[in-house]
Amino acid sequence: MTRSTLLHLRFPFSFFLLPIFLFATFHSGEVNTTRFWILFFLLHLLVYPASNGFNSFYDRDEGSIGGLKDPPKVHPDLLIWANILDGLALIVSGIVSLWVFLGVLLYILVSRAYSYPGIKLKKYPWLGLLSVAIFQGYVVFILSVMGMKKIGFFELGIVDHFAGLVATSFLFGSYPMTQIYQHEEDERGGVMTISRLLGMTGTFVFTGIFFAITMGLFLLYFSQIGHLSFFFLQLICLTPVFLFFLFWQFEFLFMKKEPGFKRTMQLNLISSLCLNFFFLWISLS
Repeated sequence: MTRSTLLHLRFPFSFFLLPIFLFATFHSGEVNTTRFWILFFLLHLLVYPASNGFNSFYDRDEGSIGGLKDPPKVHPDLLIWANILDGLALIVSGIVSLWVFLGVLLYILVSRAYSYPGIKLKKYPWLGLLSVAIFQGYVVFILSVMGMKKIGFFELGIVDHFAGLVATSFLFGSYPMTQIYQHEEDERGGVMTISRLLGMTGTFVFTGIFFAITMGLFLLYFSQIGHLSFFFLQLICLTPVFLFFLFWQFEFLFMKKEPGFKRTMQLNLISSLCLNFFFLWISLS
């Protein structure tokens, strides 16, 4: 594996998607340790890196991308390794259960359609947003729950699906912020992302609205499962995220500093750290 390929697989970027998995872990209740680590390995060391690599191979971005400020030139073996990781993901998911296998297969197909030239979902702002939010949110959450609880899709309850909706809402609000510094790069590539469609100011407003919606959904979720106190604990844990988001908005609106890669990665890191800490805390409590 070349250094370029290793960088484009962006293994550390999986940390930013860990909150969805930890949310599923908490929701699943008492979890078998072995199944937890198998699913963690499946998603964060196989599925997500393969998706990163496949998309980088076809996007050929010259500017900063998530997790890489200065991406190196794509090496031909990147696609080979993306295929190897996806193949391993299908094998591992098949060992877990048929339903997890189907979920992972569906995720891989949609993830590939996101950047594949013949389809390229990312060039359609709303379709691109929906594909990312639903599959990195609801689908990952549900397949994680099915894997940890050893149940099939039709054994899931209303609360399970509602929790998956909460995960989707979280991605619906956060994903546009990951695109806010890429408008020029996307314009050169002929891609109209949701952030580029909304504009920089519109992206901040859109994200703020969905932050509020997501917190309202979390309030309903914790009320439904009888742990309302966890919602107030979540508000405390997410205070650094809210404050940083407001600071970034102030910086953009009043200090006229255009959003850049650094601020985007800082928001991702703070948000992931706070959410990961929160879900670990309530899972172990």
